[in-house]
Amino acid sequence: MPHPTHDLPRLLAELDPHAELAERHLWLIHVLEWVRAAEPSVEVALGRVESLVAAIEADADLRQRLQAWWLAFIDRVDITTLLADFGFAPRTAMITEVSERLRHKLLPGTPETIDASELFSIALPSEFDARWLIALPEPLLQRLAALLAPADSQGASFWQHALLNAITYCAGQILANGFAPELRLRMSEEAREQRPFHDLIRDVESLRIEVLHGLRTTDRLEEAEKRLRERLDACRAAIGTVYQHFGDEGISVGLVFRVRQLRTRIVRIRQLLDCLTSAHTEQDAMRLLAGFVSVGRERRSLRSLLSTNSSLLAAKVTERSAETGEHYITRNSREYLQMLRRAAGGGLVMSVTTLVKFGLAALAFSAFWGGFWAGLNYAISFVLIQLLHFTVATKQPAMTAPAMASKLKNINEDGAIETFVDEVANLTRSQVAAILGNVLVVFPAALGLAWLFSQALGHPPLDVVHATQVLDSLSLLGPSLLFAAFTGVLLFVSSLIAGWAENWFVLRRMDSAMRYNPRITRLLGAPRAKRWGDFWRRNISGFAANISLGLMLGLTPAIAGFFGLGLEVRHVTLSSGQLGVAGATFGWEIVHDDAFWWAVAMLPFNGALNVLVSFYLAFRMALRAQNVTGVERSRIYAAIRHRLRTRPLSFFKP
Repeated sequence: MPHPTHDLPRLLAELDPHAELAERHLWLIHVLEWVRAAEPSVEVALGRVESLVAAIEADADLRQRLQAWWLAFIDRVDITTLLADFGFAPRTAMITEVSERLRHKLLPGTPETIDASELFSIALPSEFDARWLIALPEPLLQRLAALLAPADSQGASFWQHALLNAITYCAGQILANGFAPELRLRMSEEAREQRPFHDLIRDVESLRIEVLHGLRTTDRLEEAEKRLRERLDACRAAIGTVYQHFGDEGISVGLVFRVRQLRTRIVRIRQLLDCLTSAHTEQDAMRLLAGFVSVGRERRSLRSLLSTNSSLLAAKVTERSAETGEHYITRNSREYLQMLRRAAGGGLVMSVTTLVKFGLAALAFSAFWGGFWAGLNYAISFVLIQLLHFTVATKQPAMTAPAMASKLKNINEDGAIETFVDEVANLTRSQVAAILGNVLVVFPAALGLAWLFSQALGHPPLDVVHATQVLDSLSLLGPSLLFAAFTGVLLFVSSLIAGWAENWFVLRRMDSAMRYNPRITRLLGAPRAKRWGDFWRRNISGFAANISLGLMLGLTPAIAGFFGLGLEVRHVTLSSGQLGVAGATFGWEIVHDDAFWWAVAMLPFNGALNVLVSFYLAFRMALRAQNVTGVERSRIYAAIRHRLRTRPLSFFKP
């Protein structure tokens, strides 16, 4: 908001070219605040700029003071930092840029600076500034330029020098990054052979010579500009080939960040070239500054940084999950029965897991260590299920959603949506089979193991008090619905970790290292090293998902309890196993207990929430990765509703 004493006569009276640096810059800030006005509108801002220019034109003393102020300004302030570096990270590391943006958001800036970028952010902080800057008419801009630097002064070529210096600085940054091995080795072989970066500085210097030597012909200047633009296009094309490497061999957020910075530098040089060679210098300069306003606002946004540079990683994580998720979708009766058998095996393993969980609880560890050992128990069980080629139902949706969304890459083709609806039906059937296989086996298996335990030791695994607590905690009447939905979030997070881990494994070429590293081959032998590398390549995603999910299921309640949140997890397979163990304590009398039936009633909702929440989150991310629009999503949802009305049984049996 403008200061209440900011009015034009007072501002003009305060113009002092001999004031301290901070005072001179504060005068500029106050003038711009006055231009914006208390209730900003473009018309008012333009009118105020017109009034300012007219007042200075009418007063010779004001003109002299303004020109002296401008000369002092350009003598002390480095304009090229604004033109060349504004909006770019001072370093090429992603984490450094995050900390830099946090600093800009949390710490105030000072006008006592010779950095034009810092001063620009303070003087023109709002999006409205971009609107009135770009709306300034060319005649008014020419009058303002004449006031600042008369045609016969040495300042006439200041703008050209600043632009050329900025182009040189940008070109140097492009050259350094283009030669960096992290990017150079990821370019295509053809791009490396063309060597587009080698002559970039030479082309920039050729342009400088043609601009600064007035005796040169315009043809030579145009030729130098054309060569530089072509060189920039070649550099941009070479950098574009890095994305193909990302597609084939994994993505690093840090490398994506560097590539985006490099491509944006190339765009910046083109913008500076437009200003340098344009016949409408003032208007192009204002267009550039207006763009800087938007860049400055984005520069302070952490969300923009993270979303922009992680989008490719999200797409690749989605793709990795899609590859894994294909294995969990059944499309015919044979695969459906196979899923039932695999789920039954998973339920059998989870019955042992449940009994071990109660055994660990009986050891009365502290909250953290109790959660850690419980999580390790879950993780070991999930990994064992993976290695035995069994399955746990609720782990599938977060992996299958990307596989389904990948079917939408060509959504506008004939039959694409119908094919997708078929996949929805296939997935639903798969989940029904997996949940039934898990629950119908884990409950009787856990009950049987608990009975064997009581026969061997003379007492059940749980006493009456603890068994009652288990029934109450699993009741539909309690907060279990919320906990089941939260568990779906954890399932989704585990799928992200799985995709990230596989991407990291591929990016670092760990399978190749295991297969060919001399020390490993000497230790294991070449054939075994190859099998070891292939094994990890096939299973790294599953290991990451299973271990992370197990630890999250165990540790989340402990960590939440530390903050007094009372948050629990409700995994349908584990809940069914706990019911079985609790049932062994009460025997047949439990069928007359309302608490038991409320816990049983919770199981369908538990499974549904586990599945739906994790699937929804994964599917949403996959849709964004596939760039599916809102209109296309509406068509998809309508097609699914139509299938439910016309062929509802297709969602439950093959």
